[in-house]
Amino acid sequence: MAPRNKEQEQEVLNWVFAVLGEKVPSGQYEDILKDGVWLCKLINKLAPGSVKKIQERGTNFQLMENIQRFQAAVKKYGVPEEEIFQTADLFERRNIPQVTLSLYALGRITQKHPEFTGPTLGPKMAEKNERTFTEEQLRAHEGELNLQMGYNKGASQAGHGGFSNTRHM
Repeated sequence: MAPRNKEQEQEVLNWVFAVLGEKVPSGQYEDILKDGVWLCKLINKLAPGSVKKIQERGTNFQLMENIQRFQAAVKKYGVPEEEIFQTADLFERRNIPQVTLSLYALGRITQKHPEFTGPTLGPKMAEKNERTFTEEQLRAHEGELNLQMGYNKGASQAGHGGFSNTRHM
């Protein structure tokens, strides 16, 4: 299990609440996120209507359902399944670093959604940079090669002495 990184956890909280337009609540990272309420609100802000029902309070089972709804919604939003934390990682504090990695993955995926113009989290994703060339552009290069080859006409390896057919034993 990866060690916890308090700076990354703070960055995640700052991002979550910047997206929500709310002040970061005081308390421990895992306690703020534990019941899944803020996570559900977050995915609903990114993709409205993703989580239909958010349990603000209730039994542990009902609160864990918030996390499960969030997980299903982020998967649908485009976060790869292998990057989504398990419910127990957060709710039972089994693997808090995985929760952080999942939220970074979500932050990264928002960049693939042009409708989301809010704050970003983590490094900017590389964009596909396809280039298309006309036949004329491709042929122009051939002319340069022929010109270069012309300058070498008459040059040979004769008298170079670098290679010999004699065997050394």
